[in-house]
Amino acid sequence: MSREPHVDSYFAATANDHPEYPELAGEVSADVCVIGAGYTGLSAAICLAERGYNVVVLEARRVGWGASGRNGGQVCTGFSSGMGVVQKALGKTEAKKVFDITEEAKALLRDRVERHKIDCDLHWGYFHAATKKSHMGELASSQEMLARDFAYDDTRLVKGRDAVASYVGIKAYVGGLYEGGAGHLHPLNYCLGLARAAEAAGAQIFEGSAVERLERGPPARAVCAAGSVTAKFVVLAGNASLGGLVPDIQGKVMPVGTYIAATEVLGENRARSLIPNNIGVADCNFVLNYYKRSADHRMLFGGRVSYSTFMPPNLPKALRHKMLEVFPDLGDVQFDYTWGGFVAITMERTPHFGRLGDNIYFAQGYSGQGVAMTGIAGKILAEAIAGQAERFDLLTRLPHTTFPGGRLFRTPTLALAMLWYRMRDLL
Repeated sequence: MSREPHVDSYFAATANDHPEYPELAGEVSADVCVIGAGYTGLSAAICLAERGYNVVVLEARRVGWGASGRNGGQVCTGFSSGMGVVQKALGKTEAKKVFDITEEAKALLRDRVERHKIDCDLHWGYFHAATKKSHMGELASSQEMLARDFAYDDTRLVKGRDAVASYVGIKAYVGGLYEGGAGHLHPLNYCLGLARAAEAAGAQIFEGSAVERLERGPPARAVCAAGSVTAKFVVLAGNASLGGLVPDIQGKVMPVGTYIAATEVLGENRARSLIPNNIGVADCNFVLNYYKRSADHRMLFGGRVSYSTFMPPNLPKALRHKMLEVFPDLGDVQFDYTWGGFVAITMERTPHFGRLGDNIYFAQGYSGQGVAMTGIAGKILAEAIAGQAERFDLLTRLPHTTFPGGRLFRTPTLALAMLWYRMRDLL
């Protein structure tokens, strides 16, 4: 089977050397079959293989083909919902346990990069930029809650346009919140490094091996075009790319298109003048802009979302308009790459963990903050399969609403709701 290449992105163009894994052929048996070779699946494969399990990973296209290889590379704290949502759902004591898991996620990412020598341009430091005064009140409240309820105090409130200049070299923001404990990386190279680590631990990875049918067990059987895997356990790690393979959980997530552009090389001095300390940046709008510098001194700028399966018309023009609103001095700069992909969001903007029967486990719906959380998700799925399900059970208690409208109407329903938030951003 011919392999669908990675999307034509800056990250694919600057990917480290990586092997082409074989297509599954024939009948294979395993302890665990992992469906999806992105961050979640590869993390689970590493942890399970290190525990001595026989693990097979099935990837429909290429390792890191989906969101894991083309996202903005932002390593964020907590959930995009904010921790207040978790407190309301679980109470303060259990919410603190959940937050500790999200902090472990960042530590695990750092450890894997160091232990497996993954060359992925990991840098720490992150700035939440306030575009209006009301954002400053929200950031101050968030900072206070994180310190008071979660013992997270690696933050600094930045007030005034002049003070912002040491973080972002423009006068577009009225202030912001700096975090030392968040950051950014090259997402595809990180994913490819996880694949190497999983293989080194003993996991088998198969590309070009889309699962056409999942027969529930025990044992379970994942059927591909040229072979199948029979396994005691299954990990569903396809997230936005899982499609209708498992209808039971499809309605809990919505694939949302997100888009990024990479400018031509700016040169080191010009790139440093825009983001002096090489931190990740995102504004506080609901439909946010996020950006960072690349290792070769480009601006990587993300913005714009869509709630259909179609690429927006004239994407470069739309992203250029967004970028120039933030960086008007880049009017002479062209894009070398523009691309997009899908992330899976949940109604509550918290990740969705669960189990189908006794032997099929899943994690999905990271809602735009999956770079860190996916790693610990894979670890927790592995723990549960190994019989240590306390943390898994805690995360399954996060409530998740099915998107209204069914498969036919849920996308336009969400689009109407998002229009309201876009209008609110303008006020």
